Amino acid sequence: MLDNIWFIAAVWMGLALLASLISIRTGISVALIEIVVGVVVGNLAVGFEGGTLQVSIASANASAGHLHHILQSTDWTNFLALLGSGVLTFLAGAEIDPVSLKANWRVSVVIGVLSFAVPFAVVWFVAQFIFSWPMHQAQIAGIALSTTSVAVVYAVMIEGGFSDTAMGKMILAACFITDFGTVLALGTLFANYNLRLLLFVSVTLIVLWFMPRWTQSIITRLGATQVSEPEVKFIFCVLFFLGGLATTAKSEAVLPAYLLGLVVAGVFLRDKTLVRRMRSIAFAVFTPFYFIKAGLYVSLPALWTSLLVISVFLALKMVTKVVGVFPLARLHYIKVKEASYTTLLMATGLTFGTISALYGLQNGIIDQNQYTVLVSVVILSAFVPTLIAQKFFQPTVEMMHAWGKLYRRRLSVLSVEDANQGNHSAN
Repeated sequence: MLDNIWFIAAVWMGLALLASLISIRTGISVALIEIVVGVVVGNLAVGFEGGTLQVSIASANASAGHLHHILQSTDWTNFLALLGSGVLTFLAGAEIDPVSLKANWRVSVVIGVLSFAVPFAVVWFVAQFIFSWPMHQAQIAGIALSTTSVAVVYAVMIEGGFSDTAMGKMILAACFITDFGTVLALGTLFANYNLRLLLFVSVTLIVLWFMPRWTQSIITRLGATQVSEPEVKFIFCVLFFLGGLATTAKSEAVLPAYLLGLVVAGVFLRDKTLVRRMRSIAFAVFTPFYFIKAGLYVSLPALWTSLLVISVFLALKMVTKVVGVFPLARLHYIKVKEASYTTLLMATGLTFGTISALYGLQNGIIDQNQYTVLVSVVILSAFVPTLIAQKFFQPTVEMMHAWGKLYRRRLSVLSVEDANQGNHSAN
């Protein structure tokens, strides 16, 4: 039964439904619940032996015996997970209002740069000189644990209703700067400088330049209410094409997806219907596969045997994020509660962290044990800081808007969402 594609699909979507119900009940982000569901179910094995149903904790030998994982990893589930990460990253970039980014660029850039630089330097140092990892392995550790999870932060922003606030967009912009630092470090230190990389960069730059014009032209000529959804198909086509170029150049598909979302953000700002449709598609179908699959990377036996190293790395990631983000958040007029919330969200990791670790494993830079350690820390960093942030430092939408107004008064700038908020109040 567990080899039937329809039963496998039913299990995945049933777990996604269960995560949604738990999320609604507990008030915790559905992304985090899906990760936890993936961890729990991914460490269970189920099968029949002698006609008897058996369920147990999965071990290294479980897959070789009569037991089968309750979640089968197939080509199509892996593709949907990849598509979920790409679309979610694209939507996160598309939520960054260009006008707000320009208005809040200083705080976003400063927080984003230090959010990457401090953890990268400290984790690299500790991995190389305390845990005696070779230099390139330590660099992979620094890169993987310096990231901020755009996927998790974006999901939390959408669920909390913060994506249209000045502070919410500032946090997303800071996430972009942090992960751009990750991409730059990974590309500078480990990229293969060849014609394929040159082709990928050249074509991506050309597409990014013309993408806003192309997207707006399709919407203007064909309308944004066609049942056939030509504009959504066009965006998916470009995402797939750039993803193909990226993987051909030994890069990752989510990298151009984020930049593509950023350049069409202005078009999405004028057409909220388009972004809502794409968001519904992503959160209903694609992202559950990504988040649940992320939980499958965590092996409970491996967690136990490497608990000390994992704990040290997780503590380093969170402490360095606090050092790099919290003082700057307070310096830019963010109150203590909201500054703590911002810091904890910037301490999350998932998409680019797992990508960096997987890049190191696939290219022979790190071994399987180091990969397990890094991915476990990355998955835990997606869950622990976000849970703390939502349970103890969750701000209100009004406070998120209030920071934008205060920042506007101090620096004499105006962001679109604050202007809209003022117009709504006036009406």
